[in-house]
Amino acid sequence: MSTTLGVSRPDQAAYMLRAAAGAGRGYKRELMNLLDVRPGQTALDVGCGPGTDLSALAERVGVSGTVIGVDRDSVMLTEARRRTKDLSAVEIREGDAHSLPVAPGSVDRAKIDRVLMHVAEPADVLAQLRLVTRPGARIGLVEPDWDTLTVDAEDLDTSRAFTRYTTSEVVRQATIGRSLARHAEQAGFTVETVIATTPVFLDFQDADHTLGLGRNMQQAIQDGHIDQERGHRWFTSLSEGTFFASFMLVSVICTR
Repeated sequence: MSTTLGVSRPDQAAYMLRAAAGAGRGYKRELMNLLDVRPGQTALDVGCGPGTDLSALAERVGVSGTVIGVDRDSVMLTEARRRTKDLSAVEIREGDAHSLPVAPGSVDRAKIDRVLMHVAEPADVLAQLRLVTRPGARIGLVEPDWDTLTVDAEDLDTSRAFTRYTTSEVVRQATIGRSLARHAEQAGFTVETVIATTPVFLDFQDADHTLGLGRNMQQAIQDGHIDQERGHRWFTSLSEGTFFASFMLVSVICTR
């Protein structure tokens, strides 16, 4: 029996770009529309990663506006700079979401997309976001709720065990999606819109790459959460016949 399940851990920049082009395309388009970014404004992308959304923001702020992309990962920053080297409106800054390298009260529009689930203290990040935004600023927050991860399999108990492992061991703030509006209000923002969408995966290979079905199952086995034979049998069954997986993604639009 193979000791490795599914695809290996992908290059993080490539992973984020692929996710944005696939399951993330619809919600990102809706987020951009709801943010209502206008020419001449300053827009902030916290945890910009490889620069997935920077060009779209730059297009909206125009030549008189500014887009600030912040990330702490040097590999991500390098890729973001490469992708935006011809966009004069874009500034890439190294920094942590808990201590943003942005002047207080200088931002008109801001977004945090699938970043709070990874941070140590979401409340501190949102407090930073409130500090750097102007009164009346518009903010978009997007986070998944991994407790809603559903993977269809005849062995339903193992699918549930996989979701429990993902929630308890893999993702730091795994249920931040469901509490996103509450966190925003507690940070002093006014919540205007809350939208729940459900990305659907019908292709096994795509789901394995994006959701980490194999690599996370392998880790669950190594950590003693799921029996090895049971885990391998579950993973193998997913590649045979019709495949379905989904989870809930929550978008919150709020104002300062």
